[in-house]
Amino acid sequence: MNIENTQLQGITLYSHADDFRSHWVRFVLTEKQIKHQLILVDHEDEDLASLNPYNQLPTLIENDLKLFNTAIISEYIDDRYRQNKLYADAPAPRSEQRQYIWRFEQDWLKLADIMLRHPDSLNVDAQKKAQKQLKDTLISLTPLFQHYPYFMSETFSILDCMLAPIFIRLHAMGIELPRQQCRPIFLYCQRIFARPAFLKSMTLQEKTRYSAFLNQ
Repeated sequence: MNIENTQLQGITLYSHADDFRSHWVRFVLTEKQIKHQLILVDHEDEDLASLNPYNQLPTLIENDLKLFNTAIISEYIDDRYRQNKLYADAPAPRSEQRQYIWRFEQDWLKLADIMLRHPDSLNVDAQKKAQKQLKDTLISLTPLFQHYPYFMSETFSILDCMLAPIFIRLHAMGIELPRQQCRPIFLYCQRIFARPAFLKSMTLQEKTRYSAFLNQ
């Protein structure tokens, strides 16, 4: 195990060293400037098995609270610590954010899971199908990134915290977007990756692996 950020604010986050769901929560914590204890583990870690029944990462512990669903963890953090709000307070826009998160989880994140599997369990046919599906989807949705500096918004939000860890892993998934056709997405990525909190949210392993894409 590797423990970082020794100054605590009541939160302990069990995180994988290179995993987009763990990175999503780490990005939330750094954007909100919340001090926490970060423990890097693998899914097979015995301590993780004792914390939640699904061996899922990330897992958040605060006092007697244990959370192991990424979207629930993110919303809890934003409600519990009110600085630098990422979720909307009004019911309608918050519901829209939740719906986008649900859609991305059902579509993009499930495809990413297929493409980022360990080589020992990778299904090559499923990987190629997922690559084409996500690439085609991103190309078709490029206009969504054209009119706002952040995803469908003038202000940075939880949706950007969710998308950035996916976008920085596109190359690792085997996806190369056409640069000119998808220019709004590349500009979006530049804005998000340049945020100090994004760099701070990355583990040493992630910085080493994805450094070429931080200043693309």
